[in-house]
Amino acid sequence: MRAVLQRVRSGTVRVDGEIVGAIEHGFVILVGVGHSDGETQAQWLARKIAGLRVFEDAAGKFNLSLLDVGGGCLVVSQFTLYADARKGRRPSFTGAAPPEVAEPLIARFAEMLRQAGVPRVAMGVFGARMQVEIHNDGPVTIWLDTDALPAGEGGGAL
Repeated sequence: MRAVLQRVRSGTVRVDGEIVGAIEHGFVILVGVGHSDGETQAQWLARKIAGLRVFEDAAGKFNLSLLDVGGGCLVVSQFTLYADARKGRRPSFTGAAPPEVAEPLIARFAEMLRQAGVPRVAMGVFGARMQVEIHNDGPVTIWLDTDALPAGEGGGAL
């Protein structure tokens, strides 16, 4: 799985002009699923995100996690994180898992964030044309990729 986290003051997702998900302080998470991803990768990613210390303490240091600050998560499916633009000018998306695999895994990932203690988890609508409004805080943007992990830690094929 691949995720781009953006620490935000707020985030909103609209579909057909209607708000379908919104959070205040926390993370907007753009998340994509690859062919070899499953429960193990989703669990690693949820735990990593919930505990990632990128929120400032009283001294202005990155010492606090999402759980420490009571922040929320807005999860937005993003198959384009698997874009391969090495050849030509049109990216290939063959590295992304098909919708019937990706959709339930992204929903499960959101549930794992809730189980990890994230107080508010909102979602976009899988497969919809979404307008995502992100008020980046910092800006702080982090890239996480479970393919880069050793097999025993959530990386590699299942």
